[in-house]
Formats: sequence, C-alpha cells, structure tokens
Amino acid sequence: MDPRRNPYAPGAGSAPPELAGRDEVLERTSIMLDRLVARHPTRGFIFYGLRGVGKTVLLQRVLLDAEVSGMAVVEIEAPEDQSLPAMLAPALRATLIRMSKGKMAKAMVRRALGVLAAFVRAAKIKYEDVEISMDFIGEEGMADSGDLELDLGDLLIAVGEAAAEHHTAAVLFIDELQYVKEKQLAALTRALHKTSQRRLPITLVAAGLPQLLAQMGRAKSYTERLFEFVEIGPLDEADGMRALRVPAAKEQVEFSDDALRTILSQTQGYPYFIQEWGKQAWNTARQSPISRRDALTAGTIALADLDASFFRVRFDRLAPAEKRYARAMATLGQGPYRTGDIARVLEEKTTTVGPIRARLIKKGMVYSPSHGDTAFTVPLFADFLERTMPWRPAPDGGAD
Repeated sequence: MDPRRNPYAPGAGSAPPELAGRDEVLERTSIMLDRLVARHPTRGFIFYGLRGVGKTVLLQRVLLDAEVSGMAVVEIEAPEDQSLPAMLAPALRATLIRMSKGKMAKAMVRRALGVLAAFVRAAKIKYEDVEISMDFIGEEGMADSGDLELDLGDLLIAVGEAAAEHHTAAVLFIDELQYVKEKQLAALTRALHKTSQRRLPITLVAAGLPQLLAQMGRAKSYTERLFEFVEIGPLDEADGMRALRVPAAKEQVEFSDDALRTILSQTQGYPYFIQEWGKQAWNTARQSPISRRDALTAGTIALADLDASFFRVRFDRLAPAEKRYARAMATLGQGPYRTGDIARVLEEKTTTVGPIRARLIKKGMVYSPSHGDTAFTVPLFADFLERTMPWRPAPDGGAD
C-alpha cells in the first residue's frame, strides 16, 4: 500500500496516531492540573516503566494540556552528565521571561527572576557545569547559600508565588528523571515539599525508568505523599488492537483478526513496537485487509530495523564487560534474573560482578525489580542479544 499514507509513527517520543490505553491516567492528570490552579491540595505525577511504553509521549501530552490551559511549563530532559541546577536554570529563566511578556512584569515575577539570578550565581560556584548569564539583579539573601536544598526551595517558592500572582500554575516536566543524582533529587523533593506546604501552584510531572521508585524513596522518605507513582506498561489486547485499527480505519484500511493477534503476540503489547510493526505491515501489504502473512513479514523487517537502531544504539554504549554481563542474563531466558544465577553463568562471585551490574543500572540498561533480581529496562533485549551475540565462556573461565 502507499507508504505516503502510512499513519504509524515509531520514534523516540513520537506521539502515536491513536493514544490507546491512557485515557484514565490522562483524566487523573487533568484533574490534578485543575486542582493545582485552584490551589487545592494535590500531588504531582511520576510515570515509570520500561523503554518503549510511551512515558515520554504521555509526558508530552500532559505538557500540551497544561500549555493549552495557560499554565507556565518548564520542560527538561535530564542527561546523564549534567547537574540539576544546570538543567533547571535556563528552563526556568525562559519560563519566567514568558510570564513577563505582553504586559508590565508583576512584582512576583520580577522577584522570581532576581531569586533565579542569585541561585545561578551560587550554583556556578558549586556546580561548574552551570553556563547561563542572567541580566537581572540577584535577590539578596535568597537562594544564594550554596546549599542546594535550601536554595532550590527559595527558588521554587518564588516561582510558585509568581504563578499565583498570574492566577495560573507552574509545572516542571522532567523526562529521564532517573539520571538526576540522588542528592539533587532529594533537594528537588524537599523544595516541592515546601511549596506544597504553602499551597503554592507549582508541581512536578516526570517520567523515568523503573529504578526511579527506589531512587526517590532513598532521596526522601515522604515522596509517596508528594507524588502519584503511575506504572506505564504494555497495552492489553483491546487497547493494542485499537492502536492498530483506528489509524488504519481513517485511511479506509483494515486488519484481519489473525494479523492483529500476530502483531500483538510478537510485540507483547509494547506501544513503540506496535507502531513499528504497524508501519511495516502497512508497507508490506498489497491491499486491505492486512493479513497474517503480511504481519509475519512485517515482523521480520521490524526486528531487522530494531536490531540496527533501537537495540543497537543501547548495546553500543556498553563496555565489553557490561555486554558480557548482559549476554549472560540473556542465556537465562526472559527474566527477571537472580543475581547469583548471572554470576554462576559468568563463573564469577556475585561480589566480583556487582560493580558491572551497578554500572548497567546507572546507564539505564537494567534495574532491580526486587531484592536480588535484575531485569532489562529494554523490552525484548534478551532476544536481541541471543540473535546478535553468540555466547562463549570467557577464555580464563571467568568474566572478561
């Protein structure tokens, strides 16, 4: 069929043509945003789950809803090697300047810009990666102590007061939150705790990998009272079929039931893979309805594409010892995997390979679903390793 009319959208954070299976959580976030503006007690949202489940898509949808409602949004994607002040300062500056446009800046916006200037000055001394110039005079004695917990609290209070003065709310949207260091995560949590105590209209909506739950629990013991933690998982059969059928129907194309079941079985319901299989099935089929044979051919093509891109880019970030640890996991099946079993496959002591596991967790490749267990954060990654990396015991009988 005509690839120009192909409606499917596989891509990093690309919104699918049909956002299936997320209606309930979107309604909950909508209620939260309305309550935030009205300054009623509420909690922020933390979306967590594996790669490819649509966390970023969901985050972007909530951000769009907030923007349409006239809220002040602060959008950040956390990289692995940057401090929280370095990420937050330029994004907050842009948001506060937008709040001051179109009319004379109100007192609280001017004050917030001054507090931000003081925060940036102090952060540049402590965090050398802060590279932003401020054209505003710093607010004396505010957010300038060099203690991130204290300073970030001052800053977010000032931003919350500016939002309240504009009869709106400010929302921090942070993707890949698991990459924020735990001490800085603790500072952010404490700052939002302060704003919550004052009923200020500012909150956090964030997304991250499953290890984020443990990270935030370690950062501050009261995080569950500040945020709703929402697990984002694969789609069930009905929603998976909806994700495939609705976009095709808009182009007057249908799927056979066998084709739908084949795709959902191969993709295990993961939204990113559903989009990839849908794209390939469309391009493979000669006519409607798309058949099971089309779906099987699409699966072969989709896996080849994923091996060369989605899986490969993550695999190539790993050091040789990390690749070997991951391959040892794959020999044990789909997981989760007991840490001792992985060490046994590697013919090493658990304590010896522990640092490798820690590095893989830090890189966001694996997580610990429960004590003593390890699992991949990337769905179907074990199958990729089985296809592309033959398993060989280390020449010396241990991990290399």
